[in-house]
Amino acid sequence: MDSVEVDAYLRRLGVEHPAWPTVDVLRELHLRHLQTVPFENLSVHRGEEIVLEEKRLLDKVVGAGRGGFCYELNGAFGALLGALGFDVTLLAARVHGPEGKLGIPYDHMALKVRTVDGGTWLADVGFGAHSHHPLAFEARGEQKDPAGVFRIVEAGPDAAGVRGGHDAADLDVVMDGRPEYRLERRPRVLGDFVAGAWWHSTSPASHFTQSLVCSRVTEEGGRITLSGRTFKATAADGTREEWELGTDEEVLGVYRERFGIELDRVPTVREPGRAG
Repeated sequence: MDSVEVDAYLRRLGVEHPAWPTVDVLRELHLRHLQTVPFENLSVHRGEEIVLEEKRLLDKVVGAGRGGFCYELNGAFGALLGALGFDVTLLAARVHGPEGKLGIPYDHMALKVRTVDGGTWLADVGFGAHSHHPLAFEARGEQKDPAGVFRIVEAGPDAAGVRGGHDAADLDVVMDGRPEYRLERRPRVLGDFVAGAWWHSTSPASHFTQSLVCSRVTEEGGRITLSGRTFKATAADGTREEWELGTDEEVLGVYRERFGIELDRVPTVREPGRAG
């Protein structure tokens, strides 16, 4: 990223250019990213190709004012952090599904970030409802966050009671007592996630092909989500309102006014493999 791209990204987040890559700066950037760049899968249903290259990610997130899902959001955020002087490592993870079943390899991307004032942090702006602030990577106790109570723990034996299918050094990221994803420690590069992005955007088994979602954290600490024509607003205290949007103009207005996304038509769920 050059200085012009960095400045444009920071303007999108609404923050000043930081002097040093400190943990306080990381916390601010992480939260502002969640508040301003939506977690969304609209490209999957609009027939838009998802390309895991830094320039294409910046064109989408910064140039077009869009969001994305994990590979895009954490890929772009990692590039920004690296340009600001943070030491950033891409990590692969597999999401915990029903009955403890793990997702595909390269199911999810997260970031390990080292700051100049000490400490290593797990940053993740691409998992939807997750921690508002980075988590201390080496800490093994409870970490309280506005979104819940988190722990990073050594991954235990699988359901069969044996260590097959994951490395003994893998970590489980747990939110409110429930494992979210299993994180590898070995460094990865952006190109490693191409197959995972392709699977999530094309497979009938992927939840991204089955439904529409656009979601972000609010400035008050809650969350707003548009799923198809259903709009949900969850306050910081957990109370939630939900209502259906009637006209296409209402739907496009919510995308524009609440998420900053300009669309020419209302997206609809399409069958995997068919053109948008």
